[in-house]
Amino acid sequence: MSSQIIVNIIISFSIFALVAISFSLIYQTTRFFHFAHAVIFTSGAYFAFLFIQMLGWSYYSAIPAAIALALLLGGLIEFTIYRPLRKKKSSAIVLLLASLGIYIVLQNLISLFFGDDTKSIRTWEVREGIEIAGAYITPVQLVIVASSLLLVGLVAGYLMLAKTGKAMRAVASDSELSKLSGIKSDRIILISFAIGSALAGIAGILVALDVDMTPTMGMNMLLMGVVAMIIGGVGSIWGIVLGSLLLASAQNLAVWYISSQWMDASAFLLLLIFLLFKPEGFAGKKIRKAEV
Repeated sequence: MSSQIIVNIIISFSIFALVAISFSLIYQTTRFFHFAHAVIFTSGAYFAFLFIQMLGWSYYSAIPAAIALALLLGGLIEFTIYRPLRKKKSSAIVLLLASLGIYIVLQNLISLFFGDDTKSIRTWEVREGIEIAGAYITPVQLVIVASSLLLVGLVAGYLMLAKTGKAMRAVASDSELSKLSGIKSDRIILISFAIGSALAGIAGILVALDVDMTPTMGMNMLLMGVVAMIIGGVGSIWGIVLGSLLLASAQNLAVWYISSQWMDASAFLLLLIFLLFKPEGFAGKKIRKAEV
């Protein structure tokens, strides 16, 4: 196998893992598909573009500000839309339609304000990557890999050791029982949205630094994250990491040996295989209740 394929797999895996874990944190506590998460991913990149290219901020101030706004946007969606709907005992289909509506509205607002053309937040010249064992990788891609590994480790540690992280796991396991234990599920869900949205915003910024951005960039990346989560196993950080690695391998090998047209097809073929033969994913845990 070419060393360049291995490097490409590692880069794709890093982004998939970050997006899948960010989505999983929210899905575990709410049990519905928050499709508007795709626009949170996109918003991180466009907030960074606003601060860097339009307002002239430095990267050191613009990127933290963009992440904070992505976090606030995700929290605002939960607090103003999803929470009232849950209090009204809205069905899963209502929440799904609400999430799709939010996605469409916010994506169109981004298109209206920034335009539909491809944008870049890079302010440096594109140069040849660093050669490592015959493969080339850019400094930005090294940052992507390092950031992803660091954040995945921090999230895993937070869920295992922090009091709020344990509460998130309790709500994910059984929201009704967690309420009887004195855990305020609405607060925990809001924290899940905040952390998941921050991670999605970071992922969007990292992708934009590497390959530029468009208003529609989020949905395809979200779908890849969902596939990685399902084949890895809902509720298992390390299962999701393994699922992301398998997905990245399948996509890059398909592109290398067949055609770029098989990139997305290979992902969903892999998903169908797991749904047929191992629907619980690598983690091996049966999904207690899943809603869309």
